[in-house]
Amino acid sequence: MVKIQEIEVKTVLTKSNLPVSDYAVNPYVGCLHACKYCYASFMKRFTNHPESWGTFLDVKVWPEIKNPEKYRGKELFLSSVTDPYQPHEAKYKRTRAILEQLQSSGAKISISTKSDLILRDLDLIKTFPHARVSWSINTLDEEFRREMDVAVSIERRLEAMRQFYEAGVETTCFISPIFPGITDVEAIIRKAKGQCNLVWLENLNLRGDYKGKILAWIHEHHPELDQLYHDIYTRKDRSYWMQLDMQMRAFCEAEGLPYVRNDDSVRSKHGEPPVVVNYFFHEEIVNRGKIKK
Repeated sequence: MVKIQEIEVKTVLTKSNLPVSDYAVNPYVGCLHACKYCYASFMKRFTNHPESWGTFLDVKVWPEIKNPEKYRGKELFLSSVTDPYQPHEAKYKRTRAILEQLQSSGAKISISTKSDLILRDLDLIKTFPHARVSWSINTLDEEFRREMDVAVSIERRLEAMRQFYEAGVETTCFISPIFPGITDVEAIIRKAKGQCNLVWLENLNLRGDYKGKILAWIHEHHPELDQLYHDIYTRKDRSYWMQLDMQMRAFCEAEGLPYVRNDDSVRSKHGEPPVVVNYFFHEEIVNRGKIKK
């Protein structure tokens, strides 16, 4: 059973400390994609929801933005703790509402999703300067994907990425989170490299109440990986990620792909090989103020 309610808020834009945005825009509280590894599940403690993460959705209703021009040149990120294009966006259109209110404001937008519902707003998104859209893809295996989330299939995400790319919008294949021993990073890059400007790499970061759930799932489905996950997430051994960094550097060199670490300033033009950006443990770097903006 899913609980859905509308809530009134004063604003949907909040100042952001993310390295890629000035403001975070979260049209919803909660997310019905119900990803087992969702870092945003920590939000539950602030919502007064007894329901499990992934089974409730608060639909935000806010006053129409006055003086949208104040956001000219600012970077807005949709969204930091929800998916702006989860299924109920088709009915409530809250993400579309914020885009319509900010259209022609001169604001820059960056959107992250697991959905192809965003195709509905392609023509609108194209009107924003330097619009960027990323799709989270951490597997090409639909069975594994279904174990981890109830969002649309990987093929549908890739098709949406292709259509945005061909429409001239900057696209990103966000390989996140990378499951050690499971996510085939190279295969995903080969699949997506002809339809994206960027590839971002992010490690699986286990914390909070979902750490135990993921480790239990690994033990049940991939017991051969128990020791690896114990080393990474109990002993805090980072050698796996160091080795993967070296592997990806060599892979990108062989494939003719630029490879950088923790740098969002490098871009490739349409028709050029995408830039691969390693964001392993980027949260620690953000906290130290070392990511370039």
